[in-house]
Amino acid sequence: MPRDLATATAGLVSEPNEPIRAVSLDDFLQMVFPPKEQILAPWLPTKGLCMVFAPRGVGKTHFGLGVAYAVALGGDYLCWRAPKPRKVLLIDGEMPAVALQERLATIVQNAAKEPPSGDYIRLLSSDLCEFGLPDLATEEGQREIERHLGDAELVVIDNISTLARSGRENEAESWGQIQTWALNQRRQGRSVLFIHHAGKGGEQRGTSKREDVMDTVIKLSRPVDYSPTEGARFNVEFTKSRGFTGSDAESFEAHFCDGMWTIRRPEDERSTQVISLNGAGMSQRDIAAELGMGLGSVNRIIKKARVGGAP
Repeated sequence: MPRDLATATAGLVSEPNEPIRAVSLDDFLQMVFPPKEQILAPWLPTKGLCMVFAPRGVGKTHFGLGVAYAVALGGDYLCWRAPKPRKVLLIDGEMPAVALQERLATIVQNAAKEPPSGDYIRLLSSDLCEFGLPDLATEEGQREIERHLGDAELVVIDNISTLARSGRENEAESWGQIQTWALNQRRQGRSVLFIHHAGKGGEQRGTSKREDVMDTVIKLSRPVDYSPTEGARFNVEFTKSRGFTGSDAESFEAHFCDGMWTIRRPEDERSTQVISLNGAGMSQRDIAAELGMGLGSVNRIIKKARVGGAP
């Protein structure tokens, strides 16, 4: 009969000189672990380690702030939903406090509701610390940060480069100390979202070993037709999606305009092309050939448009 975790491990308590103890397969299979819940469905689970990366100026800080506030109030961000409010600690090592305040004020102003209380989201800003924020890549710095974690269920690290300053980004060993800290947070029931820079090639900067332990990795990039006058507009791509697939893991484009986010998926653009060509008198078979689509897909899009469901 399955047993809860406390009961199943009661006889496995390590001696003081034995911090590691092997568990039999029989005992392990009988353990009942708490089910993973979603902090922000579908990609940010409880006890989850996630990373979002992007080139400078694309919008990764905007992204991190949006996620943090949505989780704190139990609301929506882009096309994702936080089922309930959870406490968040936002650690910002890069942005000037005045700029951070302006961005958060905009998010609060445009939100449909508020967190249950003001302490559901707390901030550590480099500008508000006399000697700046500690180095997360050192044990001393980690201990200092942990003094402020409190009952936060999500910790947002913005960003790896400014908050983990020891070692070299390209060396796997330099990441090891931070990974150990992140895994310890997971064991304590917290989730961690790392914000990181992209390198010249567009992939995450430094060692790829960072991605090994992550549940989710998200890449933000600029659309090819982006104009600086548009503000925050970026492509969202899941380069790692542990535990979710299909439409949940599909890429999309996000655009912040007039206080609202709009989402555009690749199929939306394809549907627009199909409807436009159909309206110009092209046959469904010719449309399929022109766009490299199946005839059935073209037919479904046109039928949907005829009943008022066109994008």
